[in-house]
Amino acid sequence: MRVLRVSCLLLALLAGTASTVLAEGFALNEWSARGVSLAGGMVGRADDVSALAYNAAGITQLPGTHVMGGLAFIAPLGTIGTEHATGMQYTTTKPSVWLAPHGYASYQLNDNVWLGMGVFSRFGLGNSYSGNWTGRYNLYDVGVQTISFVPTLAYKINDIFSVSVGVEALYASMYMGNKIPSAAGWPPVQRPDNDLQLEGTGWGVGAHLGLHMRFNDQWSVGLAYKSQVTVNIHGDVEFGSHEQNLLRARQHLPEARDCNAHTTLQLPDSLALGVAYKPLDNLSFEAGTVWTRWSTYNALNIYMDNGYDSISNKEWRDGWNFNASVEYKPLDWWSLRAGLAYETAVVNEKHADFFVPSSGRTILSLGTGVEWNNWTVDFAYSHLWINPVSYDETDAAGIRGDTGITGGKSENVVANIYMFSIGYTF
Repeated sequence: MRVLRVSCLLLALLAGTASTVLAEGFALNEWSARGVSLAGGMVGRADDVSALAYNAAGITQLPGTHVMGGLAFIAPLGTIGTEHATGMQYTTTKPSVWLAPHGYASYQLNDNVWLGMGVFSRFGLGNSYSGNWTGRYNLYDVGVQTISFVPTLAYKINDIFSVSVGVEALYASMYMGNKIPSAAGWPPVQRPDNDLQLEGTGWGVGAHLGLHMRFNDQWSVGLAYKSQVTVNIHGDVEFGSHEQNLLRARQHLPEARDCNAHTTLQLPDSLALGVAYKPLDNLSFEAGTVWTRWSTYNALNIYMDNGYDSISNKEWRDGWNFNASVEYKPLDWWSLRAGLAYETAVVNEKHADFFVPSSGRTILSLGTGVEWNNWTVDFAYSHLWINPVSYDETDAAGIRGDTGITGGKSENVVANIYMFSIGYTF
């Protein structure tokens, strides 16, 4: 048990480095290098300690004590084209690399009971643009990062069925920056843009449930459910100058003064299914799907104590991930992996904004792993082709209206993911 306590402390320290990443919607599955190289095909396999994120019931396949930790380097890049009366203007997101760590520990208590601890990110997004770009009244900087702490109990019912239950404590932080047209007096006189910056944090609680069925040496099936989490974000808003803004001057609202703010972040539940087939000891396949209930994400409304607010309708639709993967071991100590996944669009283009410039994506992943004594080292590379989203019909604030933007779309949005995991068995 001392090993487990020390491992959990290390995982908590690792979580402090979490950052934000680009994703469809903003649900993540970068939870281990092996899992990424298999395009998430770890729900039916669930045969290493990262199963604590994919399908925790699978840790009953792991005798003794196991730990794993690692890091993903995620580099998104894309262009937003905004249409004006004078033509199209194109803005490329600022080049950046986001970090996404993960860490796990499992301990076999007896023949039937396993304990586990997982630390990983279920949700996150990050986009950054120039402060004077044409879409700055919607946003020029945004980030949502989460880190989940999931203590887990897994129980082996018999040689076929295993189940798990975990309690999730999810920490979320959010920041956002956008510009506001400024004015003073009446009639209003145009002045340089004001600047609004928001930062806030909050906690939420959820549950994870898992089922793993190992029918024989060839076939296994996994089912994993992660619950909805509601996070009440509380934070501060700071303005660049304390003047009325142009859009509110006629309403005689108070000056734009620094204040407290709050919002509710509704994070969706998900259900994953994976079917794994192992025709040979050194060859396995898995096909699976993940359903994410993004239809619960209706709005992101930020309320400020000074009388200002930010109303952002979303009304997203539910999303699906379909994945297939193969793993081959040419040698006892060396593994080769590949995976392919497709994710359906979730953004409602009637309310599309610059938070998530995506309308579905295709993912191709490759990876390798080596084993040496009690050590495992895994590497993965993944490339994401992200479908464009249209802004021709959106009613999002800061895009239509007085901004001069009449439409547009995202273009050439891609992301590259480089990832490693290191594991040890006691």
